[in-house]
Amino acid sequence: MDWLQSLFVNTGSVAHIVVLYCLVISIGVMLGKIKFGSISLGVTFVLFAGIVMGHLYNVAGVGDADGGYACPAKVLTFIQDFGLILFVYCIGLQVGPGFFQSFKKDGVQMNLVTIGIVLLNVATMLVLYYLVFDTNDRTSLPMAVGVLYGAVTNTPGLGAAQEAINTLGLDMQGQNIASGYACAYPLGVVGIIGATIAIRYICRIKLEKEEEQIRKNQEDNPHAKPHHMSLRVDNHAIEGKTVEQLNQFLGRTFVITHYRHNGEIFTPNKDTVISVGDEMNCVCAEDDAEAMTAFVGSHIDVDWKAEQSPIISKRILVTQPNVNGKTFGQMHFSSMYGVNVTRITRTGMDLFADRSLRIQIGDRLMVVGPEDCVTRVERLLGNSIKRLDHPNVGSIFLGILVGIIFGSIPFQFPGMATPLKLGLAGGPLIIAILAGCYGYKFHIVTYTTTSANLLLREIGLILFLASVGIKAGSNFWNTVVNGDGLTYVWVGFLITIIPILIMGVIARVRFKFNYFTLMGVIAGSTTDPPALGYANQTANNDAASVGYSTVYPLAMFLRILVAQAIILFLCA
Repeated sequence: MDWLQSLFVNTGSVAHIVVLYCLVISIGVMLGKIKFGSISLGVTFVLFAGIVMGHLYNVAGVGDADGGYACPAKVLTFIQDFGLILFVYCIGLQVGPGFFQSFKKDGVQMNLVTIGIVLLNVATMLVLYYLVFDTNDRTSLPMAVGVLYGAVTNTPGLGAAQEAINTLGLDMQGQNIASGYACAYPLGVVGIIGATIAIRYICRIKLEKEEEQIRKNQEDNPHAKPHHMSLRVDNHAIEGKTVEQLNQFLGRTFVITHYRHNGEIFTPNKDTVISVGDEMNCVCAEDDAEAMTAFVGSHIDVDWKAEQSPIISKRILVTQPNVNGKTFGQMHFSSMYGVNVTRITRTGMDLFADRSLRIQIGDRLMVVGPEDCVTRVERLLGNSIKRLDHPNVGSIFLGILVGIIFGSIPFQFPGMATPLKLGLAGGPLIIAILAGCYGYKFHIVTYTTTSANLLLREIGLILFLASVGIKAGSNFWNTVVNGDGLTYVWVGFLITIIPILIMGVIARVRFKFNYFTLMGVIAGSTTDPPALGYANQTANNDAASVGYSTVYPLAMFLRILVAQAIILFLCA
């Protein structure tokens, strides 16, 4: 049985390292599925499993000589950093396409609230640091940062802070900021949800009224969703005009899928001449339907599918890299290919195919026209599901390479002894966001399927958490029992709830946020999936998810960069 014992005792062997990580990850993931009420910690439980495993090895006196860990310190550091890089880069790819869009319209106010929560988290941490912690101890501020990121349940920020500590070469005297993170995390999850509930009672919010308000807003302010209707041309003022001229006169964007003239049905183009009495099936934005009807003519009831027509409609998947980033206007679907694109489906949402809208890999276009023309467009766009099943691994690692180089560039600021570097977390994150937004301009396809992106993120996250936990486990017990563990718990709880209560009330009273939207904004500001899960259970609509997705990109970006900034500015 010596061979079996060596798997757990021979800390320098590859087999032992693999077994150790497999045990920590599998146990952590299984325990993370256990729900306490409606809350579960998810993969974050891998951190606690790693802490326990690291502690057991420390008690048993079995460990690597370099650091006393359950496996070689250099291996732990490599796996930890690689997992962090993979995690933040995939997050950047996910949020990149909508990052700058989130600052438009109502998103400005939501993101202002998010900025307020992030800054108040830092301000609360600093105030409590000077009131409670030993400011003469160089390790106390980094530990306070660890508590901060446990309080807001943000793991990438923890990784960024640790990477900044390594950059400065700080002597933590055996301390690991993951200990502060682990102490604050559980009450952080509870505190976010608890503060959200408290706002409901402080502001005397009635959920029924909030739901009614959302329904009324949806009726009064229809989004630009595709709207289908059939019209007869009654307006003599447009007799003899072309479809292009009609578009100019109306000042609204629309697409005509079927057109009947003298009994013949065909797909019109911009030069098609309009005559009174002609019939058309058109698609426009939902809030343009009334103007379109008033200008063209009366509604008619026509079953175009039942008509003997050579026109077909087909949903085509965009998989060809050479069309990535082109606008619908640049593609000239109507004039060059004889088809019309009525709508586009992107990440589960139907959008109107406006001429200025850019096509992205993974979009699904509804194409209408003669069968041979639709087939030509299908070849142009790709429509190959198999092509999308294979992630663009080359572009992912090329982006990571550029991100690491960018993160290594030193930026010197007045008053800083050490130049600021974005590091292994900030550099890849920024490059991933830019690649997701503007990669098409350099003919770079950054598309990965949702499942592939999630898999890479989860692998990176659990490798990072397992490594951090194993490292922290060697001295975690002493930190909690003999050190400041209880202090970390209540300090973290205050860091969690004070900013949410302040900004939540401001968002409700000053900006008049709907409560369900506010729940999503709070969850997104703390990048906390359990809080979003609670919000979705409470709401019978998607307002919370919209708020979460609107602020999540900026919140994640700020959490990662602020972590490094605190360490580099205040500890240098």
